Amino acid sequence: MTDADLDLCYLTGTEALERFRNRSLSPVELMEAVIARAEAVNPQLNAVTYDFYERARTQARKAEARYMGDGRPRALEGLPVAIKDFHPVKGEITTFGSKIFEDFRPDYTAPTVDRLFRAGAIMHLRTTTPEFAYSGATHSPLWGITPNPWNLTYTSGGSSGGAAAAVAAGMTTLADGTDGGGSIRIPSSACGVVGYKPPFGRNPLDRDHPLETILHYGPIVRSVADAALMQNVMSGPHPEDLCTLPQRVRLPLDPKGINGWKIAFSMDLGYVEVDPEVQENTRAAAATLREMGCQVDEVDLGWNWGVLDTWMTHWEGLFAAVAGDFLPRWRYEMDPYVVRLLENGLGHSASRLYRCNLFRGEMWRKLQPILRQYNALVCPTLAVPAVKADHNDADPDFQINGKPIQAYVGWVMTHGFNLVSQCPVMSVPTGLSSFGIPTGMQIVGRPFDDPSVFRIAAAFERAKPWRDQRPPI
Repeated sequence: MTDADLDLCYLTGTEALERFRNRSLSPVELMEAVIARAEAVNPQLNAVTYDFYERARTQARKAEARYMGDGRPRALEGLPVAIKDFHPVKGEITTFGSKIFEDFRPDYTAPTVDRLFRAGAIMHLRTTTPEFAYSGATHSPLWGITPNPWNLTYTSGGSSGGAAAAVAAGMTTLADGTDGGGSIRIPSSACGVVGYKPPFGRNPLDRDHPLETILHYGPIVRSVADAALMQNVMSGPHPEDLCTLPQRVRLPLDPKGINGWKIAFSMDLGYVEVDPEVQENTRAAAATLREMGCQVDEVDLGWNWGVLDTWMTHWEGLFAAVAGDFLPRWRYEMDPYVVRLLENGLGHSASRLYRCNLFRGEMWRKLQPILRQYNALVCPTLAVPAVKADHNDADPDFQINGKPIQAYVGWVMTHGFNLVSQCPVMSVPTGLSSFGIPTGMQIVGRPFDDPSVFRIAAAFERAKPWRDQRPPI
């Protein structure tokens, strides 16, 4: 692959669309470049479950014809998109990372995925996920381990680890993910890309998770503008999802600055143990916001480890409802930690599950006064840059700063914002750790205030450009 071809692999979607329009680049050229890149690096990354290269080439030629005058290009016409192998695509094997669904072909496509296709995006890859998207590290009995393109010893994150690794490695222009406890933001932070969890109701859910307040479909991309590009297609009311909001929010691709804005800053959310390198990069990011003319004040959010217990209880209950019936047949062919989560979930009482909502109300009572006073809250995305690629979610000896920490999600700082899920949250890169893994910062907005989150993220991106950084793979 030439340097020029590699440069194509790292174009943003907005840049590629502009070049398609002025005819300095063809969708066919871009598709060939990302396919070649995927073929070159995926043997090391294991980020792909299935590919559709020949069909994608055919679709790219049709997109090229639209730009040449044979049709009207759509919003994402000709852009390569990697679809997570947790998202139903009609007629295509969708495994959910599990041997149970190794040959499963759904009879419908998830609404957000369908919207991407209808807007002209071309699926050339399906990306790896842990079994049933349960983990913050992408590994499964069916597909194995997906390491981080910045350092193969560490995880790409999860559960959308294959998606973030593919974007970071130049294997795709766009990717999608789902986020039930950080599954967009965790891998985006670990892989040094941009990930967005929209507020609950902004993007439609799929048929398997109706009315599920902690789950969100969203973009994983190379720039804030690309996140807006995808969100403008994925969002909006949908007849199959009772909870989608009737109002659409149109996000600008180049929002205004944030001089004079007030930003709240929390390093630990009140209870999390945070790695020193993450702290250093996050404080540097806060300093950048101040240099941009923002008032940045450190605040005491006052949350506690009850956040973890509440999220775990809700997650286990959801998980057991969706997959608990598989245990009698599949117990010994599933990830052992998945079995543990399902067994826990099957044991929860209805009253305990409802108490989750009571605690979520307490969380909001502590966060709400801060967001009323400030335009947004910023904090680290992860408490460590990343965990090892073969991370054991049940590791009894896992520590941060020499202190024992719950190994499953005790090292992430994302799941609390799934419990107050009406808040939009974006993760943006803040720098590199000493072992080459990126770190990230979450930007947490007021309920349904997507535009402010994008405005802060875009301004930070302009002040601290990152997208030219490429992993050494």
